[in-house]
Amino acid sequence: MTEEARSEKMTAASAEPAPPKKTKKAMNTLVVIFTIVVIACLLTWIIPAGQFSRVKDAATGRNVVDPLSFHYVEKSPVNPLLIPLHIAKGAHSSVDLLFLLLCAGAAFRVVIASGAMHSSIGTLALKYKDRKSVFVLSMFVLFCFIMLIEGLIDFVAFAPVLVMICLALGLDSITAIAIMTGGTAVGFATGMLQPSTTLIAQELAGLAPYSGLWYRAICFVLYMILTGFLIWRYTVKISKDPSKSPMYDLDKTSALGDPEVIRSYGPMTLSKWFVTLSTVFFIVMMIFGSIRLGWRYLEMAACFIGLAVTAGACAKMSPSEISKNFIEGARSMMLAFFLVASARAISSILADGRILDTIVYGLSEVLKRVPAVLQAPAMFIANLLINVVIPSGSGQAAAVMPIMLPLADIIGMTRQTAILAFNFGDGFCNWVIPTSTALMAVLGIVNMPYERWMKYSWKVFLWWVALGCVLVSIAQAIKLA
Repeated sequence: MTEEARSEKMTAASAEPAPPKKTKKAMNTLVVIFTIVVIACLLTWIIPAGQFSRVKDAATGRNVVDPLSFHYVEKSPVNPLLIPLHIAKGAHSSVDLLFLLLCAGAAFRVVIASGAMHSSIGTLALKYKDRKSVFVLSMFVLFCFIMLIEGLIDFVAFAPVLVMICLALGLDSITAIAIMTGGTAVGFATGMLQPSTTLIAQELAGLAPYSGLWYRAICFVLYMILTGFLIWRYTVKISKDPSKSPMYDLDKTSALGDPEVIRSYGPMTLSKWFVTLSTVFFIVMMIFGSIRLGWRYLEMAACFIGLAVTAGACAKMSPSEISKNFIEGARSMMLAFFLVASARAISSILADGRILDTIVYGLSEVLKRVPAVLQAPAMFIANLLINVVIPSGSGQAAAVMPIMLPLADIIGMTRQTAILAFNFGDGFCNWVIPTSTALMAVLGIVNMPYERWMKYSWKVFLWWVALGCVLVSIAQAIKLA
C-alpha cells in the first residue's frame, strides 16, 4: 500500500463517528435496600444476642438503658423467610408517613397537570438563569435555618418542585437534593435548637436546656460555610460540563433544561395564578402547623388532599380529571413507599435478632481503650456507626446516651462534648445510610438511584466527618460545659 493510500485510509477512519459510549445502568434502589435487609438478617445469625435492662428516667419519663446491666441472652436469629413480614411491619409502623407521601405525590400531580408549575418555574428559571449560585445558596441557607427545629421528613414532598427548578436552571437533580439534605445536615446535626435530640440528651445528662449554645452556633456557621462551598463548587462544575453529573443520563430526558421549551409553557394566566397561590398557601400552612401547632403526618396529608381539590378547581378541571391525576400521582409514590418500608424493616430485624444492644455495647467497650487525645473523635465515629442501625434521633438518645454519659465521666470528657458527638453522629450520617427513612423517601420521590446519589454525597460526608472530628476535639480541649 502506497503512503498516499495509507494516508487516505487513516483520514477516512478518523472521520468515522466513534461508537456510542455505553452508559452503565443504575442499580434499582429497591434492590440495594433489599440486599441490606438480607445482610441484616444474616447478622442476627452471626453476632451474639445481648441486651441492656431498661429503666424509667425520672427527669424525662423515657425508658433508657441501664449502662451496667448488659448481659448476653439466648440467640434469636431471624428466619430469612420472615423478611417479607418485617417489610410489612415496616410499612405498618410508618403508615402515617407513607400516607403523607401518597397524598403529596397525588396533590403535586394535580398541580403539575394544571400547567401552573411549569409556567411559574419557567418564569423563575429565566429570571435566575445568569444567577444560579444566588438561587442555590439562598435556598440552602433557608433550609439550614428551617431545620434548626425541624427535620427533612416534614419537607420530603417538596423535593420534586426543587428538582424541577434546578433542572430548569440548567443544573441537575442532585443539586436540588444537596440543597435539602445539606441544609438539613447543618441545621439538624449541629443541634442548636433540636428538641428531638439535643433537649432529650441534655435532660438525660442533667444539663440545662440548650446549654453550650454558643459553641453549637459556631459549629452551625462553620458547617454552613463548608457545605455551602461544596454545593456551590458542584454547581459551577455542572454548569460548565453537565455530563459530569452522576444523574446526567437520567436528567437529560427532561425538557425543563431547554429555555425554548420553558417558554413554550406559556405565560401565567389567571387560573394558573390561583393554582400557584393555593399551592403556596397550603405549603405555608403546613410549615406553620408543623412548627407552631405540632402537626404531624396526618394533618399534613390532609392539607395535601385539600391542595389537590383546590388546585384542580382553580384549574377548572372536572371531578373526573382531578381524580385521575390524583390516582396517577399516588401511584408514582410506590417506589418511595416500599423504600421507606424496607428501611424500617432493617431496624426491626436487628431488634428482633437482639443484636442492637450488642452492637452498642461493643462500640462502648472499644471507646474505653482509645487514647485520650482521640476519645472525642472516636465517640463521634461510634455514634455514626450506631446511627446506621438506630437512625431515629430520639431513639438513639434513649439507647446511647445512658452509656456514653457515664463513659464520658470515666475518661474525663465533659457531658456536653459527649452530647455534641452524639448530635454529629446522629445527624450527618443520615444522608448516606440506606437505613435513613428521610433519605429513602427523598430519593424515592424523585426517582434517584441510591448509587447515583452516593457518587456525590460520599465526598461531602467525608468533609463533614473531618470537620466534626476537629470540632469535638476542640470541645474536649476547652472542657465545653
